[in-house]
Amino acid sequence: MPRGPAKKAKSEDTNQSLESKLWATADKLRGHLDAADYKQVVLGLIFLKYISDRFAQRHAEIIREEAGTYAAEDRDEYTAEGVFWVPLSGRWDRVQAAAKQPDIGKRIDEAMTEIERENPHLKNILPKGYARPTLDQRRLGELVDLIGTIGLGTAEHQARDTLGRVYEYFLGRFASAEGKRGGEFYTPASVVRTLVTMLAPYKGRIYDPCCGSGGMFVQSEKFIEAHGGKVGDISVYGEESNPNTWKLALMNLAIRGIEADLGLEAADTFHKDLHPDLRADYILANPPFNISDWGGDLLRDDKRWQYGAHPPATPTSPGCTAHGPSLGPLRHRGLRAGERIHVLQHQRRG
Repeated sequence: MPRGPAKKAKSEDTNQSLESKLWATADKLRGHLDAADYKQVVLGLIFLKYISDRFAQRHAEIIREEAGTYAAEDRDEYTAEGVFWVPLSGRWDRVQAAAKQPDIGKRIDEAMTEIERENPHLKNILPKGYARPTLDQRRLGELVDLIGTIGLGTAEHQARDTLGRVYEYFLGRFASAEGKRGGEFYTPASVVRTLVTMLAPYKGRIYDPCCGSGGMFVQSEKFIEAHGGKVGDISVYGEESNPNTWKLALMNLAIRGIEADLGLEAADTFHKDLHPDLRADYILANPPFNISDWGGDLLRDDKRWQYGAHPPATPTSPGCTAHGPSLGPLRHRGLRAGERIHVLQHQRRG
């Protein structure tokens, strides 16, 4: 009975080969861009490919259902099914057809701008700058062609979570490429799964005060679906201080259909709390304990220190622990908020 395992092994090898090939192609851009910049370039293209695939699949469904093309250009037919409306210039076949043109970067920038215009909640979120002089247009075109070989938004690939696998793979590799700074936007998947399992957030309001690229929220939704729930059983709230990472989180959640309130801008939770009236049921965070100068001396009279003494000026971890309980009442399941954060700090330090 070796056939099943053999097929599975072959599939896993194919997946690994695809991801490795993607990374090798994307990595060519490193000679021209910092890791933080080419992360935005690659993940922006993956986002564009995914929403275009989903649009194309829905387009084909409408034509079959309506026996014509008129309804296929009706925006409501897409948005009603949770599919982004993709204008003609933003559709992947148009972008890929120009992959070998010297102005491919300009065309991608125009596609991103048009998609934002047609989908207001994506305004000022999608990456631009594909036409910048420091970005090799030939290599960018090669990356477009390679991403074009991956199915992301079809029913088959959604079932296999190809998007999730590719996105997770790239986030991990980018975090490694950025070294210590990578931890600012990415927490290893194994750590995230452990924390979510400890909390068991079946439904309610979940909050991450330093949400990075949104991995905690993604895993929470996966946990709910694995236990018979559905997307939407939890309300997602978060905050992120790095503007590029904040945009990355919004893209990461948008392509998975997760509605989230991450505020109207990137902001520092300590110095500009975007959710002052939030009463969370769950607090799930990987606090930036390694930041020494977090301005704690400016917050000595802050009402969030009502549970215990004011935390020391350094590092950030005591501040995160003290901030958590102020967002209660928390559900009494697993460890308390402060204890959960404390466990994670020790795990990362070890």
